[in-house]
Amino acid sequence: MDSKEFFARLGKAIYNIDFIYDEYAKRSNVKSNLLWILYALNDKQPHSQKEICKNWALPRSTVNTIIKEMEQDSIVELKQIKGEKRELYIILTKKGHEYADNLLKELYAYESKVYDKIKEKSETLILNLEKIEYELNKVFKDSN
Repeated sequence: MDSKEFFARLGKAIYNIDFIYDEYAKRSNVKSNLLWILYALNDKQPHSQKEICKNWALPRSTVNTIIKEMEQDSIVELKQIKGEKRELYIILTKKGHEYADNLLKELYAYESKVYDKIKEKSETLILNLEKIEYELNKVFKDSN
């Protein structure tokens, strides 16, 4: 396999996995971006909008719109980050945790079944994907 075939196969696999999550969101009657934001926030840690945008490759305007809607629905609350003037933590409320847990429960079960089948190779897989991400970023930055 050469580099072109490798990255074509990698791209197809990534986009097909993403498609599965999109289909789960549709079946759950939520927008895909909402699903990913709830997924990110449901780890019981505070996250900033900037962090969510960077880590999940979501547009800032999209995340901002969804966060405002979730705040109006009392799903999240925003708290000032010490030392930051404009950046806020986004934290799920009790209602938000219940909503996210309910929405993601079946998805987590699917992921658990898959993980059980690949867990011996999971750490190597993640390390390799992170190395690919790092090297691609490095090449793209060096070319500018």
